[in-house]
Amino acid sequence: MSMVKIENVRVLDPIQQTDHVQTVYLKNGQLVAALDSVEETIDGQGKWLMPTMVDLCARLREPGQQQHGTLKSEGRAARANGILHVFTPPDSKPIVQDNGALIHGLVEKAMLDGGIYLQVIGAQTQGLLGKQPANMAGLKKGGCSAVSNAYAPFADDDVVIRTLEYAAGLDMTVVFYAEEHQIAKDGCVHESFVASRQGLPMIPTLAETVAIAKYLLMIEATAVRAHFGLLSCGASVELIKLAKAKGLNVTCDVAMHQLHLTDQLIDGFNSLAHVRPPLRSEQDKILLRQGLKDGVIDAICTHHEPLSRSAKNAPFAETLPGFSAFDTYIPFGVQLIQEGLFSPLEWVEKVTVAPAKVANMYEGWLQEKGWVLVDPELTWQLNKDTIISHGKNTPLILQDVKGKAIRTFIA
Repeated sequence: MSMVKIENVRVLDPIQQTDHVQTVYLKNGQLVAALDSVEETIDGQGKWLMPTMVDLCARLREPGQQQHGTLKSEGRAARANGILHVFTPPDSKPIVQDNGALIHGLVEKAMLDGGIYLQVIGAQTQGLLGKQPANMAGLKKGGCSAVSNAYAPFADDDVVIRTLEYAAGLDMTVVFYAEEHQIAKDGCVHESFVASRQGLPMIPTLAETVAIAKYLLMIEATAVRAHFGLLSCGASVELIKLAKAKGLNVTCDVAMHQLHLTDQLIDGFNSLAHVRPPLRSEQDKILLRQGLKDGVIDAICTHHEPLSRSAKNAPFAETLPGFSAFDTYIPFGVQLIQEGLFSPLEWVEKVTVAPAKVANMYEGWLQEKGWVLVDPELTWQLNKDTIISHGKNTPLILQDVKGKAIRTFIA
């Protein structure tokens, strides 16, 4: 059994709502009273100790796309960066998330290969084809607490309503990644002057807000519990605010990169800035930050999507969207603190307790969490050697960042 003493460390505990510099003892990843037999002593001066994080949206690429990442490579990257619980959308290739028995196998493999607790979001419709509801009862039996159709379109709105009624009857959450396909069409970037000048097909913010508005009406009619993932524009925050004021059982999250990066990064056809939903305007970034600060947006996620070099080595519109985001999650969080948006404890709450409560797994997280030692002042360069994820696809490649997980303590 591992017994560690960490001296003079700043303990950020969102469970007890405490922020103190103290000496702590860890046994098998859990805080305990003082121990007589300490195997290791760590100088925690200037460092933070926080609980392991919960990520509401990450694609690990296995099964089916192991050229981009595997449960082993991405699980280890998540764990090394202090993320122990990872939720993954149901749009792997091939799609197996409409089969409860196969999902159970994925969860086991994620723990054996990558050392993480994988939470699979089940398919809302069979094969994500948008025509028939998936066997949600079987998915729940297989361990799924939520379903989604990811970015796959529905055949018609009647299918959506029937799946919401089905999920409500099973007390399952429906996760929406809101995008009206008739408006988004084949777009790949935010509708802006930068995109227009480069002749790139655009996805206006209206594609997101129209979808959210429509789904909110359906949610109200069916009384289903719903979560909106990956909000990207300020108008979406206002819609969710109104829905919460009406008493609808809705939550939402935002990807960390949407709080920092804007569509200006696509200038020069920079395919590393290609992500879906796209990077939006500076004003959208400001409104997303305010929505998070005000509590309208419940939590932050990584939206991790590892991709091989070849997936980004093509004309912009033909490249695959996605950022490798596990390794930048803490540096971006530290930046939010340095810029005054949050105190350290407030940021920790947004990536630990808040997503755990959104996912209705707070009690389970309390039992299975560990602790992460973070150096908020450590400056390091993001490059192919320092990025732990198999995917090196980040628009911050070769840039210096500040803040890093030094060690993860778990049982």
